[in-house]
Amino acid sequence: MKKRAAKKNSIPFNDLPLLPPDPTKIETIGILRQVVQSSIALAELKGLANTLPNPSILLNAVILKEAQTSSEIENVITTHDKLYQALSTTGTQVDQDTKEVLRYREAMLDGFNMIQKKGFLNTNGIVAIQEILEENNAGLRRLPGTSLKNAVTGEVIYTPPDDYQTIISLMGNLEAYINETDILSPLIKLAVQHYQFESIHPFYDGNGRTGRILNVLYLCLHGLLDRPILYLSDYIIKHKADYYRLLGEVKTHDRWEEWILFVLKGVEVTAKATAGQIRAINQLFTELQDKIKDRAPKLYNKDLLELLFEQPYCKIEFLVERLKISRVTASKYLHGLEHIGMLQSKKIWKETLYINTELFELLKK
Repeated sequence: MKKRAAKKNSIPFNDLPLLPPDPTKIETIGILRQVVQSSIALAELKGLANTLPNPSILLNAVILKEAQTSSEIENVITTHDKLYQALSTTGTQVDQDTKEVLRYREAMLDGFNMIQKKGFLNTNGIVAIQEILEENNAGLRRLPGTSLKNAVTGEVIYTPPDDYQTIISLMGNLEAYINETDILSPLIKLAVQHYQFESIHPFYDGNGRTGRILNVLYLCLHGLLDRPILYLSDYIIKHKADYYRLLGEVKTHDRWEEWILFVLKGVEVTAKATAGQIRAINQLFTELQDKIKDRAPKLYNKDLLELLFEQPYCKIEFLVERLKISRVTASKYLHGLEHIGMLQSKKIWKETLYINTELFELLKK
């Protein structure tokens, strides 16, 4: 989406209604049926996450994938290899796109820590998330002239509220809606709050990525997930045309049902896919555990194996710090596991990384 400058004396203002929407439009029979299916999938994912040897295994992987894909929607492109290298090495040069994706990861984790500590998410917290993403402190929009254009035709497709006090009021209303607990399913409210945030478009930049972070944090805030492990951006990018079309039709035709069903289906599909990945991770953990016990029993160490799943790109320093062992012993472990084909070493500048290749391929899917 591109932005244009406002013409003098024009009033590029879209009168966005406050929340909540008309309940008859967001609690249809079709929506309530889909809520059941999405809730079941999400509950299964939440339970399965606790079966992992260490929940951080999935947390790191999903947040990086979410960061990568959410940034890809904004045409910020990098690779899994570059991301894991950047997290595992020091002193190497990191390209700008990779830095942007890593900022998304940082913003997600900071937001998650924030709601764990405070138990709520307010406007200041949302601003803090966006500041990490964009590396600036511009805050909420104060200047008029923002409009969203079709990237192909150049046609203006939406003009969000322009007045600063209106934006403040809308964000306060959204904040109350995000944090309150009522009889309405939080999954329905997930779709509503996402629409409202993107329609307020409160920042000069970073609205899309901030909004997608808020989606996952909202589920954690209301206890539907224990950790931000739902990879929803994958569904959005696979159905990008429908996503923007349905967002627009809420604005132009008040078509809430189709939009909410889209988000609910995305939750169901994504939760099922992540649950499948957890099963695959657990299976691989068992297989590699058996492989070490069979082919190099003296090297078996459960804490070491868990570390190699948390850090698919591992190095000697990680073992020294986590396992409290010497560099010589750490080197022996890693070389030994490379010898039996579990790890593959890779020289990055002055450092050697040991890649858990089977896990890395699994996490990329």
